[in-house]
Amino acid sequence: MAQALNMVLFDDLMVRVPAAAAYIADKRAAGEKSVHDHGAVRTVDGPVTGALPRGQDALVRLLTPLGYRQNGLYPLDRLKMTGRSYGQVDFPEDIAQFFVSELHVDRFSPAFGAAVANVLKDSVDPLDAATVATLAAFERDGAVDLDAAVAALPVIARGFDRHHPAPSLTDYEALKAESAEMAWIATEGNAFNHATDRVPDVDALAAQQKALGRPMKDAVEVSASGRVRQTAFRAAQVQRPFVDASGATVMREVPGSFYEFITRDSMTDDATGGKKLDLGFDSSNAQGIFKMTATAS
Repeated sequence: MAQALNMVLFDDLMVRVPAAAAYIADKRAAGEKSVHDHGAVRTVDGPVTGALPRGQDALVRLLTPLGYRQNGLYPLDRLKMTGRSYGQVDFPEDIAQFFVSELHVDRFSPAFGAAVANVLKDSVDPLDAATVATLAAFERDGAVDLDAAVAALPVIARGFDRHHPAPSLTDYEALKAESAEMAWIATEGNAFNHATDRVPDVDALAAQQKALGRPMKDAVEVSASGRVRQTAFRAAQVQRPFVDASGATVMREVPGSFYEFITRDSMTDDATGGKKLDLGFDSSNAQGIFKMTATAS
């Protein structure tokens, strides 16, 4: 079920990020496979979140029943956020991780907090009673019957979407003035901010994609350990609805989601002395990658 959820969310990102779809099409044409390493999602740690649980709890409640457990904590202080990684305990190297970040409203101005409340106050909870029961059964028993899983999958996937109405332009501009990340949440919600291909040599891939004219990040991010190297396409530009001062709905172009690439080297397993893949993240890398959505005009 965890893998099925990842594939649904991956497919959704392919629809929303043309550069990612073109890259995957190239790999398929060449007979190559992709390894979905992780998806990143954003949440809001603030006093007003409508019908949704506060902060990461809105999404962790969907991940824990599917075998995910927190395996890392990453301060993102420059962004006034905190990131946490969640790995799937049964297949930690094979089923994609989730990188769940929280934006801390109390670290911003009162005006910013008021704009966040305006945007999120009417958020709805996408879960229905049947899906809540299915998630509880997964957490209790580790499995459910196929029909229940099939019915629950699209509802769980809807948890990774926007659950509030279109924001006002006034609130959006107030958010963007202090946090490109919160401005992104205002239009995209809890959707995949990015999905990630695990590749053998991210530096060579970056050069190849730049040569093809794709919107690649300028530099590769390197973790403090040197074992994790990341880069990304720049965010796709998307049309999103806003409410203007007259109450009319208007469309504006804003940054959407993007696609990332990561190379992970092996490390020594302290418990066994053998080698294992370094599945960790890096606060500096993450903050550099997050800049891909900081391009709103």
